[in-house]
Amino acid sequence: MDTVTRPRILVVGAGFAGVGCVRRLERRLAPNEADVTLVTPSSYQLYLPLLPQVASGVLTPQSIALSLRRSRRYRTRIIPGGAIGVDLKAKVCVIRTITGRIVDEPYDYIVLAPGSVTRTFDIPGLTDNAFGLKTLAEAAYIRDHVISQLDLADASQDPAERASRLQFVVVGGGYAGTETAACLHRLTYNAVRRYPRLDPGLIKWHLIDIAPKLMPELGEKLGGSAQEILRRRGIEISLGVSIEKAGPEEVTFTDGRVVPTRTLIWTAGVVASPLIGTLGAETVRGRLAVTPEMSLPGQDGVFALGDAAAVPDLDKGEEGAVCPPTAQHATRQGKLVADNVLATLRGEPPRPYHHRDLGLVVDLGGRDAVSKPLGVELRGLPAQAVARGYHWSALRTNVAKTRVLTNWALNAVAGDDFVRTGFQARKPAKLKDFEYTDAYMTPDEVAEHVGRTARGET
Repeated sequence: MDTVTRPRILVVGAGFAGVGCVRRLERRLAPNEADVTLVTPSSYQLYLPLLPQVASGVLTPQSIALSLRRSRRYRTRIIPGGAIGVDLKAKVCVIRTITGRIVDEPYDYIVLAPGSVTRTFDIPGLTDNAFGLKTLAEAAYIRDHVISQLDLADASQDPAERASRLQFVVVGGGYAGTETAACLHRLTYNAVRRYPRLDPGLIKWHLIDIAPKLMPELGEKLGGSAQEILRRRGIEISLGVSIEKAGPEEVTFTDGRVVPTRTLIWTAGVVASPLIGTLGAETVRGRLAVTPEMSLPGQDGVFALGDAAAVPDLDKGEEGAVCPPTAQHATRQGKLVADNVLATLRGEPPRPYHHRDLGLVVDLGGRDAVSKPLGVELRGLPAQAVARGYHWSALRTNVAKTRVLTNWALNAVAGDDFVRTGFQARKPAKLKDFEYTDAYMTPDEVAEHVGRTARGET
């Protein structure tokens, strides 16, 4: 008896792009048209823009972890792990599961949406002593760490130790760094009232960036407004400055200043997932070069999108322009890639990606925000309403929307209890310990591994 095998569609990554693709496939695929498999370490989609509010305790971690298993049309097989290599010739994706087992997953169509990792540089001590803010675990860990610094400073009899524990450094003047500094500063500002032995004047937050302006995408006026809000709160902003070296108890800036601190938070941009380097394909500034239809040139059934792909920005009107790695682009690219996979599967022509930017929102905590929806510049409460309204509407499930709205209301009325959850009782973890960037194979290692497996060798 002949056995008909359905086409196998493999989606790598459960960020905005990957989940947008999977959800569209689940809605539009006929029941027996294809099998869909998703590779992700966690069975949830992380709403990344609200991570600073988790780190500051405004939101609980569960609020922005959107379950992948709530869909009524749920039909996707989830492999709990991370893709560490892709052999394009053999059409095999190599996966390390959460138990450490290496498995090979064959495919007919693959959608590469592995996202990005924190961009680091060869700065002495950086990965050993800095914290990142790219995962839910990092956000929860940073909150525990910051509160523990207040506890330890309050208990210390050493003025030097107390001063170093009450200084905090955030590197990166983009949206992530600015919101992180703003939200965590509010956390310590509100918490210190519960520590009568601590002088609030000892708490110092530093926000530094090598660029000449904070969030230049906002424009001169809004960027200046955000900078003024932070300085008015007492955050020291240093532009044109970066880190020369980082130690466990002090950080040296490139302008020669040495800041005693136990808290260095690194948010200086992102780069495409190291998975892209395993393909041996052409890249554009580290992102996979793709066509406007988000397919990989010269490869049948290979698509890439989101932070890991240099998707041409056809609406910008500039030669060589690519879409920025933002959530609004990733979500819309995911839906179109799903349509293009279906079109390829059904012998129809794929469509190129077009999308005009909807604007930018920056939530600085409390009543402070700056927003630029559709080019309209807003500040204060109107900007805050737009920022939170945008994030709330972008949450994919009603359960998540309810949790976030409840958290915002409860925090506004009752404030925070500044409780640590116990992360600090375990082994200290820094930037190098969360993103597993050393787990990926080289193209040669992928080919060798797949070849050994095909030959039945262990």
